[in-house]
Amino acid sequence: MGKEGKKTDIGLIGLAVMGENLALNMANKGWNVSVYNRTVPGVEEGVVERFINGRAKDKSIEGFTEIPAFVSSIASPRKIMMMVRAGKAVDQLMEQLFPYLSPGDVLIDGGNSNYEDTNRRVALAESKGFCFVGTGVSGGEEGALNGASIMPGGSETAWEEVKPVLQSIAAKAADGTPCCQWVGPAGAGHFVKMIHNGIEYGDMQLIAEAYWVMKNMLDMDNEEMANVFTRWNEGKLQSYLIEITANILRHKDKTGGYLIDKILDAAGQKGTGKWSVINAMELGMPLGLIATAVFERSLSARKELRVAASKEFIHKEQKAIYKKEELLKNIHSALYASKLVSYAQGFAVLQQASDTFKWNLDLASIARMWRGGCIIRSAFLNDIAVAFEAKDKPQHLLMAPYFKAEMGELLVGWKYLVAEAMKEELPVPAFSSALNYFYSLVSLNLPANLLQAQRDYFGAHTFERVDELRGAFFHENWTGHGGTTKSGTYNV
Repeated sequence: MGKEGKKTDIGLIGLAVMGENLALNMANKGWNVSVYNRTVPGVEEGVVERFINGRAKDKSIEGFTEIPAFVSSIASPRKIMMMVRAGKAVDQLMEQLFPYLSPGDVLIDGGNSNYEDTNRRVALAESKGFCFVGTGVSGGEEGALNGASIMPGGSETAWEEVKPVLQSIAAKAADGTPCCQWVGPAGAGHFVKMIHNGIEYGDMQLIAEAYWVMKNMLDMDNEEMANVFTRWNEGKLQSYLIEITANILRHKDKTGGYLIDKILDAAGQKGTGKWSVINAMELGMPLGLIATAVFERSLSARKELRVAASKEFIHKEQKAIYKKEELLKNIHSALYASKLVSYAQGFAVLQQASDTFKWNLDLASIARMWRGGCIIRSAFLNDIAVAFEAKDKPQHLLMAPYFKAEMGELLVGWKYLVAEAMKEELPVPAFSSALNYFYSLVSLNLPANLLQAQRDYFGAHTFERVDELRGAFFHENWTGHGGTTKSGTYNV
């Protein structure tokens, strides 16, 4: 299907929703694109043909159904972007491509790959003389077509090659800056995308809780709630997810009824939220709000169990009368403060990963990359970037002067909202997780002294003392008949 003659600028493999729209985005930005999709008889036959004769008709896009012809159609050094399912499919595709590549060619994985897989693939590609870029792409179908947030990492020598294309198809922030900058070596780009997705899980759960409180404690209808979210989207909570929540609440299906009321309360998940929590645990970093959001999706999916349990335990509503505007202000405080906690936790994990893996991540640059195109784009990402660019970089995002002042103003309404929801037996797990994290963060003392005593009592795991220097560990013979042998000291 490809045309003879001039070579194309870039190749793209995988014509599902994201791949198809990215190819169109590239063509719309003036690039000549080669596309390839594997053909499985009776399953995916005609994918390339349909695209070339349909949405890609009259665009600078050439279609191929054989890898050798596809690869040879691209100008050297070749840039080939793979938009296929994460996992084995990427490895299999790389093995198919390797025999036809030349030294200096660049493979770009734009899927939601695990960063450890990307670490391995970068090393493998480089050992064969090729470059490998693992890039997070956020923004869904709309972002892929009109401008996404793109987070590339991997073989640094590839950046100058891929930069013109990737920045051209990225979203532009309000100041015109492309939402695409080099993140770091190895799997850094995919790690940053993973944390982005974790924050996305948290944001979505928090917004759902705000909706649930309005619906159940204020008996607000869908139009009223949509109006509140629209109003909030004009202030400090301005974000893509708040915007679409208003649109969702107003949407009616073909029967004329509100679709939101007909959707089963059983959430799905693809795994990146879970990965972010697992990797935070591996790094020894608290990511409690996002963990709560992941677990709530898991619990929501067990609909039959919840139906059975709801019949065993009778829900007792207080049915208190609330002043609507006052409670809405408190819901706003809880949502905003909890979002700040979620982002603070996420950026703290990024900093720890940067330190552990020697990635030298620029947290301000990452915040700016998330200002446009991606699912979590929001107004206060500018404030986050400014905080990390300050001469005196904060130890923790919530300790930056701007956010410290914000949290001080939000706390009263936030804790009141959580307390009232608990009285009403209304679950707000992410709001309360965020609040407990905040209280723990700002507590001079925590009951971990008892934890250490317990660990030393049953396992001789040792403890530090308040009357000794940090780093000196002690063991007590708690029972009087124990020995002096103690465990080695380490933290996972």
